[in-house]
Amino acid sequence: MNTFEKIYEVVKKIPRGKVATYGQVAFLAGNRRWSQVVGYALHVNPDPENIPCYRVVNRFGMVSKAFAFGGENKQISLLRADGIKVSDEGRIENLKKYIWNGEE
Repeated sequence: MNTFEKIYEVVKKIPRGKVATYGQVAFLAGNRRWSQVVGYALHVNPDPENIPCYRVVNRFGMVSKAFAFGGENKQISLLRADGIKVSDEGRIENLKKYIWNGEE
């Protein structure tokens, strides 16, 4: 399994109503230094219907300004549809509440 496949497998496990950080996904995919690789992999996500890349945010709980599948407003609306409270500026309002614990 290549690096991107490992990343996609982790992202597929993030449940509805939860988010993960780039660093968390990197760690769970096998290398905590892959945060930027995670960002690139999600930007070229081949299957956004089944790989919910919108559930990945930065360490401060901010959505991506360059969300590849409709921009940051689309990512905000997808997160809100999952029941996650997101400010109009794109910050998860209570990251500790919504952060995924890494378990299925």
